[in-house]
Amino acid sequence: MPDRSPATPSRVWFRFLRLHQRAHAVMTQRLRTIGLSVAQFDLLSTLTESEGITQRDLAERLYVTKGNVSGLVDRLVEAGMVDRRGIPGDRRSYALHLTETGRKVALEGMELQNEFIRRTLGTLPATDIEVVDKVITRWRDALKNVET
Repeated sequence: MPDRSPATPSRVWFRFLRLHQRAHAVMTQRLRTIGLSVAQFDLLSTLTESEGITQRDLAERLYVTKGNVSGLVDRLVEAGMVDRRGIPGDRRSYALHLTETGRKVALEGMELQNEFIRRTLGTLPATDIEVVDKVITRWRDALKNVET
């Protein structure tokens, strides 16, 4: 039987958190099948779009600290998925690049993610997806106003 309680901001907030936790748990399981954590996949997939960026820029894109990115990059370098390359004229920074293995694994993860999206959000009517997109965008903008 569906829940008929009124949609209050608090109720929607908790539903959103639970939805996020459930989706994150499912993606965690799926990514483990190819040997990745969610954080590693996030880093690799970001590099597919912005190869050659620095760890600092990557940390900003992922909304994590430079220290968190450093540890992740270290493990992915050891696994042969990421290369650090010196930046001419800057002895303290390195440009991050995917190796052939890293690109292959990133693309596998992206396919797992796309399949998950198709089987969940993709089952909703286009009009619902448009509404969700507009609401999330307005919610994001409200958050930006609180951050400043």
